[in-house]
Amino acid sequence: MSFAQKLFGSMRPTTRNKDHYPAYTRSAEEQYLQILLTNTMSNTFYADQNELLNEAEQMHHEMAAANPTFMAKAIVYARTAGLMRLQPLFGLAVLSAYRPDLFAEIFLRVVRIPSDLSDFLTILKGQGRGEGGRAVKRQVNRFLTGVSEYWAVKYNGRGRGYSLGDVIATAHPKPADLKQQALFRYLRGLEANLGLLPQVEALEHLKRAEGESEQIAWIERGKLPYETVTGAIKPSKAVWEALLYQLPTFALLRHLNTLDRAGVLDEQRHLDYVIARLTNEEALRKARILPFRFATAFRQIEHPELREALRDAADLTFGNLPELGDNTAIFLDISGSMQGQYLEIGAVFALALYKKTQGNSLFWLFNHEVHDAKPSKRDSILGQAEHIRASGGTDTGAPVRKLLQERKRVDQIIIITDEQQNSGSPFYQVLAQYRAKVNPEVKAFIVDIAPYRHAMVPQTDRNTFYIYGWSDTVLSYIAQSVQGYASMTEQVATLDLDALSKHNK
Repeated sequence: MSFAQKLFGSMRPTTRNKDHYPAYTRSAEEQYLQILLTNTMSNTFYADQNELLNEAEQMHHEMAAANPTFMAKAIVYARTAGLMRLQPLFGLAVLSAYRPDLFAEIFLRVVRIPSDLSDFLTILKGQGRGEGGRAVKRQVNRFLTGVSEYWAVKYNGRGRGYSLGDVIATAHPKPADLKQQALFRYLRGLEANLGLLPQVEALEHLKRAEGESEQIAWIERGKLPYETVTGAIKPSKAVWEALLYQLPTFALLRHLNTLDRAGVLDEQRHLDYVIARLTNEEALRKARILPFRFATAFRQIEHPELREALRDAADLTFGNLPELGDNTAIFLDISGSMQGQYLEIGAVFALALYKKTQGNSLFWLFNHEVHDAKPSKRDSILGQAEHIRASGGTDTGAPVRKLLQERKRVDQIIIITDEQQNSGSPFYQVLAQYRAKVNPEVKAFIVDIAPYRHAMVPQTDRNTFYIYGWSDTVLSYIAQSVQGYASMTEQVATLDLDALSKHNK
């Protein structure tokens, strides 16, 4: 290939997006990372769950055959830093057939809790691989040696796919002592010495308890997790009050409406406790809650003081984001295909970035037109995000074209989008013009929050960075890349699996 061919041939679109608009194909590794970090296999604007499932399966098999080492690192990254579950488990199941050695190395880094194990085995069975063979059985047994009494009462879940009892009956793990032997027998539904299992014993008493005072006594004595309690009995207000003080942060966030409807938060001491938990920056950091979860809760809850606490919680989540620099332009796609969760995610991210620049950046909304969002650096992220609505077509080149027309010089362009252009000038075409006429060194960051495999920019553009995912990690990555870090794919490729597995523990 001649130098001219290499330089200019790559500028031509190589494929078409879901709206049949010219687009580019990224590397297999980048497409794979995108699948892991954005594809929840839920219906989207342009594809239903069956199409997304088939695309994901194809990508898992292609990567397992072509680059299994990258695949293993990407799976662990997606599970630990990206906070995704289903796609990493899907990839792990595929990897087990191609590279049992890599599969064994990362198994316990991906299968972290019993529900992970249940879903992993369900995926294997769905692929027609039964229980997965000896390599899988060895890892399952390793996992089962760590099953605790707490996990037994929290996750057994008989009747919902693979329970821990089902797995034990299949894998036949050897118990380490009499207590574990009793635990395994109980999980299989066999007669067991519950005197060795005080938490399990408390659960069984709870099921037969008469009156809420007796129920509360057994909940407190056994320190029973809320999922176990709600599965065994229908909680009254008094029972919810007892559960409130042991709910993990994410569970508390998810059950705000339930607690409010039950009347628990009518008492000021309970309300004060909840607000203090939701606005505890250290607790939020440890909980590793996806940022858009706060937006979902904010949309659902009506209690004014809780809404205020959620505003503060979302802002605190991004408190440790590194500096981006003032000379930044942030563009948020508000076209019709972004309707729903994509816009909810995108608006939270965009406003977090804007506030991190102390309000000194540009923040424009675009569909087929461009609108100045006129955001406030003082108002909360969630309060401003709820007023952003989706409508219109998608012209990804429109905001850069406006920059060019107004000769506004910026050092970073951050565009948050599902990339499904269907009108106007292509993003890359206008970006090239902006670099030629205004700032040749401008860096572009494309935050792709959808699982569609087509891209707006060719792989050869070394000043454009693709970022995938829904966790606050994507925003930290932008800030790091401003300082000269490698592409997201290159970062994953150079990661050490041992170090990666300890991420955010």
